[in-house]
Amino acid sequence: MSGKPHCSELLDVDPDEASEELTEVVCLESELQDGQMMEVEVGRHNVLLVRSEGIYSAIGNQCTHYGAPLSKGVLSGHRVRCPWHGACFNIQTGDLEEFPGMDCLPCHTVKVENNKVYVSVNKKAARQTKRIKSMGSRVEGVIHTILLLGGGSASLVCAETLRQENFGGRIIMVTRDNLLPYDKTRLSKVMNVENDSILLRRMEFFHKYDIEVWLSKEAMSLDTEKKKVTFDDGSVQSYDQLLISTGCRAKGLECPGKDLENVKMLETPEDARQIHVACIGCHIVIVGTSFVGMEVASYMTDKASSITVIGSSELPYQKTLGPEIGKVTMMMLAEKDVAFYMNDNVSEVRGENGKVKEVVLKSGTVIPADVLIVGIGVIPNSEFLQGTPIAMDSKSSVIVDKCMRTNVLEVFCGGDLATFPLTMAKDQRVNIGHWQMAQAHGRVAALNMLNIPTELNSIPYYWTVLLGKNIRYTGYGEGYTDIVVKGKAEEQKFLAFYIKDDEVIAAASLNYDPAVSAVAERFAAGNTITKKEAESDDLRWLKLKLS
Repeated sequence: MSGKPHCSELLDVDPDEASEELTEVVCLESELQDGQMMEVEVGRHNVLLVRSEGIYSAIGNQCTHYGAPLSKGVLSGHRVRCPWHGACFNIQTGDLEEFPGMDCLPCHTVKVENNKVYVSVNKKAARQTKRIKSMGSRVEGVIHTILLLGGGSASLVCAETLRQENFGGRIIMVTRDNLLPYDKTRLSKVMNVENDSILLRRMEFFHKYDIEVWLSKEAMSLDTEKKKVTFDDGSVQSYDQLLISTGCRAKGLECPGKDLENVKMLETPEDARQIHVACIGCHIVIVGTSFVGMEVASYMTDKASSITVIGSSELPYQKTLGPEIGKVTMMMLAEKDVAFYMNDNVSEVRGENGKVKEVVLKSGTVIPADVLIVGIGVIPNSEFLQGTPIAMDSKSSVIVDKCMRTNVLEVFCGGDLATFPLTMAKDQRVNIGHWQMAQAHGRVAALNMLNIPTELNSIPYYWTVLLGKNIRYTGYGEGYTDIVVKGKAEEQKFLAFYIKDDEVIAAASLNYDPAVSAVAERFAAGNTITKKEAESDDLRWLKLKLS
């Protein structure tokens, strides 16, 4: 149940008065059944009212990630899941329980009298739609040092979780970037982006909670016996516990002309801005039909003179989202005059005066190009671990257990660099480069550093944006053998279920919110979704009213 209630009356308190507390009747008790939620207004404040197991609670209604209305999300037990990107919040405390959000929600007082439900909002606190969970800082005399290599989401969440759990030692985060931790998911979606607008935390935050951040510094070697890391400037730092989350870097082309000017790769905000400027009014070629390549093509449709996409498979997203969705995304971009050359690869990049002029494909096709953007995969930043006893797989990713521990005592790993057992995939070791999973890694690592035994149990959740439309994805679909599609992919409204061994192992949707969040909740609860349920025309098992 969602939508604003019919009944609303103000109680003796004018919202413009100086009182810090604003109390309103928001609904009648009979309007909200157990296991339901609704959006209500208290003064000018948007509140989510929930009734679960007979108890009413009220929290902020805007997800702290990108502001999605939680009233349109999925309520399951004592938490609500965002309809857009899957963040979860405790309905009684407002605390963040699952990423990609960074902050908690404000929590408000609820009481029931004479069959009326009253919500009280502290006006001063309600001015903020986000709440930072209570955090400690460094304690004098505590010399224990935790070193975090990498400045991405895994390191940031690890640092914050340590302080939330009142760790009083030294925390050092080291990144080769020249920028504080930022929202990397936006680089391919909003390319002309200012650094300030994507920072996850500002320097004042790190100062306040005594988290040291060393910028423009890269680890070159690690001595696990002496517990020391040597950096590119020659400095050495000792540690008691270590998190390695140095991530991956973009993989370049291996062909003649690969080093010509205007051959671009997207890794940093500066890269994104340069690509934006370089492509305006120009002929651009994008190599790779991954999420990044397709998002860049989408972003450039109203900026470049022409856009050509080169893919090595038959269709975009073929292995991840399947042929039906691949066809739809290709069609969406083709309608914006994006040209596709699939089942092909770049054999040569020809230049003139040191700049890209043409891209030659293995098929012999020659494509004029002013800018070539390469998005063909990533390389793990793990070279500095060579020669250490830390176990890695054949792709140079670091092997960890469900507690994010490596095989070396007090050394942890998280983010894109980690290969870990995924609970929902029957503990199959996987490497998942999702923002939300990296955050979960950071939290789990921090808790286990503090001897709070915690295993990773997050459900992968991903999203991509094409021409202003959002495709959501949850689960782990590798090895699927069948796809069941609800709706019509060609009409750009669908819900797809990925099947393996007669069970749903992943789901994707477009214009079908909050179905993917509902599926994620089923996965999180450990409940099997059968192929029969997926094939049924009756989707009430999702416990949603889907229009």
